[in-house]
Order: sequence, then structure tokens, then C-alpha cells
Amino acid sequence: MSGFINVNTDHAPAPAGHYVQAKIAGQHVYISGQLPIRPDGAPIDTDAFETQAEQAIDNMLAILKAAGGTPADLVRVTAYIVGVSNWPRFNQIYARKLGDARPARTVVPVPELHYGYLVEIDAIAVTGTSPPAT
Repeated sequence: MSGFINVNTDHAPAPAGHYVQAKIAGQHVYISGQLPIRPDGAPIDTDAFETQAEQAIDNMLAILKAAGGTPADLVRVTAYIVGVSNWPRFNQIYARKLGDARPARTVVPVPELHYGYLVEIDAIAVTGTSPPAT
């Protein structure tokens, strides 16, 4: 037995491949990359970068919450954004969504992402509590 716990919430889209939304190892939460897909699995209906960034971040935060964490528990976030020109807009949305939380972060400009989306975000958190019972 590995002692790892899979995180699954219907407040974020179900995995579309061979992975989990997140995995808990001890007090560490490893959140898989989140695209701007609605929790019901429907694609977002706009090409607007801001809307896509908000949805991807909301998905990450919903999974974090399902794992028993809050934005203050985030220790590392990586964001992949299409177009370096989107960086300032991403930063504004990210700061608004995370509030006072300031985890270590990397923003990686990329030429393209799966399905033509403009942002994907993953994270690592360390929580001080036991994961919720499933």
C-alpha cells in the first residue's frame, strides 16, 4: 500500500487522460495541470485570455479545497501561458484570485497548449491537516 490519496471533486473537470486531479502524499498535495474547462467538462465558450485564466485558476483552487487546503497552503505554482504578452494580464488575475497567498511561481510562455487553450496551471501545496475523508 502506497499511502497516497487521490483527490477527486466535481467542482473541477474530471481528468481526460491517465492521471488524477491531485494526489496527496503525506501533507503534500500535487495538483495536475488544469486547463480552462468548466467543472462539468464543457469547454469554455470564449477565447478571452482573462476568462480562460480565471477558469484554470478556479479549477486549481477547487481541487486544492477538496484536498483540505487553502491558497495559503500553496508552495509552488507553474503556469503555462500562450503568448508572453498575456503575462501582465495573467499576473493581475492570479493576484486577485490568490489574495495574500504568494507561493513560489514560474510562468512559462509557450507557443500552444492542448485544444488551443491559452493557459494551464498546476501546483504543489503543503497542508497542515489530514485530508478530508472520501
